[in-house]
Amino acid sequence: MNTTTPTEFEFSFLEEGFSAKDIVDQKINETSMTDDRDAFYICDLGDVLKKQLRWVRALPRVTPFYAVKCNDSRAVVMTLASLGTGFDCASKTEIQLVQSLGVDPSRIIYANPCKQVSQIKYASAHGVQMMTFDSEVELMKVARCHDNAKLVLRIATDDSKAVCRLSVKFGATLKACRGLLEQAKELGLDVIGVSFHVGSGCTDPETYTQAIADARYVFDIGAELGFNMDLLDIGGGFPGSEDTELKFEEITAVITPALDKYFPADTGIKIIAEPGRYYVASAYTLVVNIIAKKVIMDDESASDEEDEGTSDRTLMYYVNDGVYGSFNCILYDHAHCLPTLHKKPKPDEAMYPCSIWGPTCDGLDRIVEQCSLPDMQVGDWLVFENMGAYTVAASSTFNGFQRPDIHYVMSRTAWQQVQQICSQGMPAPVEESSLFEVPACCGRESSLEMATKPFQAHVV
Repeated sequence: MNTTTPTEFEFSFLEEGFSAKDIVDQKINETSMTDDRDAFYICDLGDVLKKQLRWVRALPRVTPFYAVKCNDSRAVVMTLASLGTGFDCASKTEIQLVQSLGVDPSRIIYANPCKQVSQIKYASAHGVQMMTFDSEVELMKVARCHDNAKLVLRIATDDSKAVCRLSVKFGATLKACRGLLEQAKELGLDVIGVSFHVGSGCTDPETYTQAIADARYVFDIGAELGFNMDLLDIGGGFPGSEDTELKFEEITAVITPALDKYFPADTGIKIIAEPGRYYVASAYTLVVNIIAKKVIMDDESASDEEDEGTSDRTLMYYVNDGVYGSFNCILYDHAHCLPTLHKKPKPDEAMYPCSIWGPTCDGLDRIVEQCSLPDMQVGDWLVFENMGAYTVAASSTFNGFQRPDIHYVMSRTAWQQVQQICSQGMPAPVEESSLFEVPACCGRESSLEMATKPFQAHVV
């Protein structure tokens, strides 16, 4: 990422008729005559805007608080700040990042139920009041270290059908909730609501229905004890690309009636969520270069004849990013990454069983165990789409391999819409105007104007 000051980043305009794929081609062509063929990302910030508009259409009552841990790239956070989202922060560093962009503390929820004392004190000193808890120990720490905390009780959910389960680590059982609320009352703490998370990569939308019903139960207990609870946090778990079995609108079609049933609009309950991958997964395309190749003969005595595209050899390709870098999502996020070819294969080109490996000296560094690819050469490129979630945020420089550069792009139309949202709270009129309506729940603040000034545009 190109940075000129702590609050600036550079992006390129996509000219009319151009897409992020065209920028991939351009970057590859720029390096085709050199040996400097490092891996790189193309991030389409316009895709982040599309996700925000899609969210508003599908969940008009729910204000998104972006989960910074998913992808903490400054450009992404600044774009979402400009669009008026809130932020789910899990640490002092994430709070610092968000507040450095002028985001008001009221738009931050410290959504980590197990916080270090010094970081609770930091949140208190910097005006961050909303924070989650799920144990008596956490209540004691907050009572001692934060004078104005607005607490949100994190409850456990059935996340057995999620790709990444969270209830093993976080969330109070329903049986424990009354005791926790009574303890909070005794300590003089203000509990303002309930949160839950159905797990990342949710595969069963009905999980949300049960979790919302459970939250209603806890709200009722809170009312009995005298708490004025007015916040429901429905967490994350929303898909960020179209290659998932369960689509975003299939989930929201279940959430909306459940909210209407258990938390009707006339109750005045504010509803937020913590989407992460939803916003960034499809915005990022990773492009890697083949740096080495090995041919493994399955049977040394086999003939060279092929039968319907099969062969007696297996190809091993080594590329310049791996599981210690961007592909850490394979280990940590259960991702299944398959490449597409930059060069389209010929119709009659033979395909071979292949494996793809990262550049480090560790045998664990395998990206793809088995796939089918043509016979490629060192210097050829492979493209991985939907690489924005839980990739750059957790990548390391193990073995001295540097992280790929990120090239940010945005169409002029998207840029104009971002500016319009910042200045007036509504994007510029477009053909499908209903898609771009922004409700009052996504409130705009004067700090958003400050958030857009640092954008530095450079035309491709």
